[in-house]
Amino acid sequence: MRRDLYSRLVYARRNPLIGQLAYYALKVLGVEIPRSVTIGDDFYLVHGGFGVVIHPNTVIGDNVRVYPGVVLGRADVHRDITDSAFEGFVIEDDVVLGAGAKVLCKQGTLTLARGSVIGANAVLTRSTGPREIWSGIPAKKTGVREDS
Repeated sequence: MRRDLYSRLVYARRNPLIGQLAYYALKVLGVEIPRSVTIGDDFYLVHGGFGVVIHPNTVIGDNVRVYPGVVLGRADVHRDITDSAFEGFVIEDDVVLGAGAKVLCKQGTLTLARGSVIGANAVLTRSTGPREIWSGIPAKKTGVREDS
C-alpha cells in the first residue's frame, strides 16, 4: 500500500474518529472523495489527484490509478436527484483513469471492467469490457490492453 499523504488521507476516511477530518483535508488539497465511496487496496491518486471528483455512490476495486482532473458523476444533473435513474459506479480492479477523464452515467450503474483504461480527457458514458482502452469525445473503444 502506498504511504504518501494523499493515500493516507484516502484510507483515513474509513476511520470513525478522524474520517471527517481526513475528508476535509482532501477537499483542501483539491480532491472530492466522499466518505461513502468504498475503495479497495492500493488506490493511487497520481500526482496528488488535484481536481478529482468521485460520486458518493461509487465502489472502487484494488490497484486503481486516478490521474488529476478525473470526474465520476451523473450525466443528468439538470434533473433533481429524486427524478434521476442513476444508481452509481463500479470501478473494478486494475483500472486506469487518465488525466481529465470524465465518466458520466445517466441510468443504472456504469461499470469500468477489470483492467480498463480511460484515456486523458475522454468523455465516457457507457460501461466497458475487461481490459478495454477507451478514448475520445465521446469515448470509443480504441484497443485492448495486452500487458499482463
